[in-house]
Amino acid sequence: MITKRIKQYIIAGSLCCGGAAALSSCSDFLDILPMNDVVLENYWTEKGDVVSVRNSCYESLESADALNRIGLWGELRSDNLFAGANVPNEVNEILKENLLPSNPYCNWSKIYECINRCNTVAYYAPKVQAIDPNYSEADMKADVAEVSALRALCYFYLIRTFRDVPYTREPSIDDTQNYILPATPFNDVLDSLILDLENVKDDAVRRYQQERFSGSYFSLPVENTSRITRVAIWALLADLYLWKEDYDNAIRYADMVINYKQEQYEYIKQNVGDIKEIALIDSIPLILESPDGSGNICGNTYNTIFGEGNSFESIFELYFSSSQGQANSWVRDFYGNSTTTNGRLKANVLTFTSLENVVTNKNPLYRSTDGRFYEFFRAQGSAVNPGKYVTSTVSYQTRNLTSESSLQLITSIRGNNAAPWIFYRLTEILLIKAEALVERNQGNDFEKAFELVNIVNKRANNLTVTLKKEDYINSKNTMADLVLNERRRELMFEGKRWYDLVRRSRRDGNTTYLVAAVKSKYDSKDANAISIKMADPNIIYFPYAKNELKVNPLLQQNPAFTNGEDSQYQR
Repeated sequence: MITKRIKQYIIAGSLCCGGAAALSSCSDFLDILPMNDVVLENYWTEKGDVVSVRNSCYESLESADALNRIGLWGELRSDNLFAGANVPNEVNEILKENLLPSNPYCNWSKIYECINRCNTVAYYAPKVQAIDPNYSEADMKADVAEVSALRALCYFYLIRTFRDVPYTREPSIDDTQNYILPATPFNDVLDSLILDLENVKDDAVRRYQQERFSGSYFSLPVENTSRITRVAIWALLADLYLWKEDYDNAIRYADMVINYKQEQYEYIKQNVGDIKEIALIDSIPLILESPDGSGNICGNTYNTIFGEGNSFESIFELYFSSSQGQANSWVRDFYGNSTTTNGRLKANVLTFTSLENVVTNKNPLYRSTDGRFYEFFRAQGSAVNPGKYVTSTVSYQTRNLTSESSLQLITSIRGNNAAPWIFYRLTEILLIKAEALVERNQGNDFEKAFELVNIVNKRANNLTVTLKKEDYINSKNTMADLVLNERRRELMFEGKRWYDLVRRSRRDGNTTYLVAAVKSKYDSKDANAISIKMADPNIIYFPYAKNELKVNPLLQQNPAFTNGEDSQYQR
């Protein structure tokens, strides 16, 4: 009989498509699970065992190997970033669109490690509930819903990056199991994720702790945003349905999130009164840029959402504790850190301008009154770095701007590397709904979509109206461009932009929009070469890693990469 031990099987971090080599990266799990040779049957006996492995799913996502890929996959190839100083060769090659299967960022093992931990909890939690009287059925179902959502999030990143990927919900716990799996098509994985979440969404916890109030300010307990809740599952479903092009359901789940936030705001008003940092903007409760009412000193939105974290608008984010020495590795290494303030990447959006040009309305993306520029970027002359997450506080004034000096911009660099990482927040849900409305294109959907975009834009411009409805609502293409441009302005550097371009390409059936956007960060010679290369719709995805092709004969390489260094592994 096969001896099943915690050390041997539960710590199997990847799907095992990479064979024994994939297990070598999972030794950190031994810090969570028992270090002795307790057999598997003797481990899963009580609620605490489930909780321990459930918590390790989050720790896996927070690891540098996972988070650096999540950030890089969703941002690096987009028109937002280009190389700064000391860029590692493997990153520079991706920036040059010279992406090879040997590149370490093609390695997906850490994401599959998280998936396997989620699979393991989902498998054993019902068994533990059957024998532990202190582990209620409701608690068990909530745990299964929580890890199901984390698993879905991981697979969502994988299919948006690689398109077709090996898919299973079975844990790696027995060496008789076969984990040499073919790639499941993108749409089949997407459908499975949606079905899985539809089945468990009502079992998830709505909130873990009561909200906290301090004077006239509001904050969420860390647990309510740094763990999966029912609202987080609604947000993920809205996004999944958007990619499925099921716009009615994308709108339905976006509305569920929006309604929840509206109810939360009403609860605050009834129990505390007016909270000066939050106000309704055309029926949507959002954090104000200038909460003192003067409209002069701005920056409160950034300081609350990104500086402090766990804000009213947050739906799901990773929390890093500075007291425990935790670090957001993607922000630290690529955007900037508390020691050097410089990262490896620079912001492409301003290669053609300066801070003075923004102040005088010569920037094509951000207006002078748009606080997101002053909050998300760190402009130092002609050098521009990502500032989002790197700075802890920002203050400025946009009333009566006439020059750079009248901006009165003051920023403080974060004193540690424990920046949060936000997966979903309220304004993105508004823009998901807006995009779904534009694509559905029924009745007055364009007007509704414009209103949502305008809410996001108006908040960022300190309640100044900068968009004119008549400029957009008479054309679907114009409306679609408006939504994606607003997503770019609002979600800059949050690991969203490349996926937005991929989603647009999938919907259009070509890469025309993507190429037009991305080539803006290259000089004319390189831009022409990139345009030719990226005309192939297959190349918008990553290739499978060289090592995966070696050990998994069922994987067939993305055809855009079959003429490269790994051609000998094609079967």
